[in-house]
Amino acid sequence: MFTKCHANERLQLILGLLIGIGFGFFLQKGGVTSYDTIIGQLLLTDFTVVKVMVSAMIVGMIGIHVMKSLNLIEFHTFKGSIGSSVIGGLLFGIGFGLLGYCPGTVAGAIGQGQMDALFGGAVGILIGTGLFAHFYPAINDKILSIGQFPVETIPELIHLPRWIVVLVFVAGLFGVLWFLQILGL
Repeated sequence: MFTKCHANERLQLILGLLIGIGFGFFLQKGGVTSYDTIIGQLLLTDFTVVKVMVSAMIVGMIGIHVMKSLNLIEFHTFKGSIGSSVIGGLLFGIGFGLLGYCPGTVAGAIGQGQMDALFGGAVGILIGTGLFAHFYPAINDKILSIGQFPVETIPELIHLPRWIVVLVFVAGLFGVLWFLQILGL
């Protein structure tokens, strides 16, 4: 089913556009394109962003693994590293803290007409991407490959079947949502 889709570039572009519009719509409806909501998350006073992200992780994790079990998709994973995780986390955190948007919410906020997202976020993403591409050869061997992970996925790391790991993670994520609800956050 997805093989035909993968071979059709025009269909991929159309589906990407429609899914992107839907993604932005749901981000906006969830309230996470609002600067105040995002800053509230950073100040630990508004947990809307965490709730939306955890809900998306639950749906995505189950959906991806159902499709994998039905042989509708293939995983394309690669080994990460401590170096790439630290650098990526720092860059993401700095941009998120300074601007109050992440790349997904920047796109949603631009679609909503927020000029700070357009000029700060989109321009920042383009500059950051250009700088990373320029310096990638120099930092790849020296920084990004430090502490290479031994395997590509958590089930491989802990030697458990994929569905057991998915169910444990989903239960834990539901626990996070329940805990936030109990605390009134």
